[in-house]
Amino acid sequence: MHYQLIHQDDTRTWAVVLETGDEANACLLAFAREHQLSAAHLTAIGAFQRAVLGYFDWNTKDYRRNPVDEQVEVVSLIGDVALKDDEPRLHMHAVLGQSDGRALGGHLLEGHVRPTLEVIVTEAPAHLRRRHDPQSGLALIHLDKELP
Repeated sequence: MHYQLIHQDDTRTWAVVLETGDEANACLLAFAREHQLSAAHLTAIGAFQRAVLGYFDWNTKDYRRNPVDEQVEVVSLIGDVALKDDEPRLHMHAVLGQSDGRALGGHLLEGHVRPTLEVIVTEAPAHLRRRHDPQSGLALIHLDKELP
């Protein structure tokens, strides 16, 4: 993984480039920790040699794992960084394109890069915090104040 700060004013924006063999979640979480991100938005394109997408099953309150065991294009990856227990946590969704043009989508549980994943990470000016939601069992972003 390589990165470069590409913009800085009240917030920072980086270009983060992952390489063959990197696992997207692990690398981006390490990046968020290293830069002490408490709130950020990320977008990415590239490709995976294999991935695991998740579908949240409301009845079981757990992610159904859907392995993707082939080379795919990362058509779109979007997500955020927020704090949970004062540690940055990632939440990312991906749309993956197969060789025949079909698309698969879901929560990105694993993404093994080949040959690259080009990520833009933009820091937000305020802290975002995740809290346990008893109804879903998930850690969801909680806003302390209503926005104007």
